[in-house]
Amino acid sequence: MTGPAVREGGMGEDGAGAGGSQIRRLPLRSAAGAVSRCRDFTARALADWGWTPAESPEDAERVEDVLLLVSEVVTNACLHGGGPEEFVLRHRDGLLRVEVADRSAEPPRRMAPRSPSLPGGHGLLVLDRLASDWGSVGRGPGGTGKVVWLEVSRRSRPPWHRRPAAPS
Repeated sequence: MTGPAVREGGMGEDGAGAGGSQIRRLPLRSAAGAVSRCRDFTARALADWGWTPAESPEDAERVEDVLLLVSEVVTNACLHGGGPEEFVLRHRDGLLRVEVADRSAEPPRRMAPRSPSLPGGHGLLVLDRLASDWGSVGRGPGGTGKVVWLEVSRRSRPPWHRRPAAPS
């Protein structure tokens, strides 16, 4: 069972905070059902923040990318992080930051290369391909575990879409 979603940062009814930033938190007390709860929570937030309905096929793909990334980081917290404790979305000027706090202080590590046809072991590769940036940080003084975070820009293409600059 999860507690209620929390909006913070002096946000009004529309979730707007100081400087146009918006933050939403979802406490997680159990790994059971956490992935679907976080995906649903993200889909509602993206709708509130104007990411949906999508204005173009590329925008629709970006929303699907975000939901896949959420699935990956929450699943990793369930399988490798001792279980997720909190899910946080931060939005400002078209940049979305997703944070998952878990119980393990161990940073994410790539698994040995596996066949693309086999399930498992591909989560960090998905983050590399679809997120603008990602990483992990310890939870600070008195905190246990870590926070795995990723960032996605609403308008920019994922890194694998980028083309190298033409030679000058």
